Amino acid sequence: MNPITRLQPETRLCGATIHNGLVYLAGQVADDPSQDVAGQMTDILHQVDALLAEAGTDKSRLLSVQIFLADMDDLADMNRAWDKWLDHGNKPARATVEARLADPAWRVELTGIAALP
Repeated sequence: MNPITRLQPETRLCGATIHNGLVYLAGQVADDPSQDVAGQMTDILHQVDALLAEAGTDKSRLLSVQIFLADMDDLADMNRAWDKWLDHGNKPARATVEARLADPAWRVELTGIAALP
């Protein structure tokens, strides 16, 4: 039987779930929502790095990412932060959509799936 590991459990969710060699990230949002979209995205990407490290992997092993923007007019600014962080030799599949987020202060949310080594 393959165990399920849950990282950073909270009241309604956990930060990530590990099963069958995959790491499933919960939706990550900025700790400081007063930042602009690039600042929020940078904050989120640091959180992703930390979660992946805790799981025993890293961004080079990301398989897919979904990004939710409160306003598609923020796409270029979000992409600037993404492009600075991205492992350009190991790009994941990615979808970016406009969505109303749970907190109006949040400009961006990210979730994804990564492989363990």
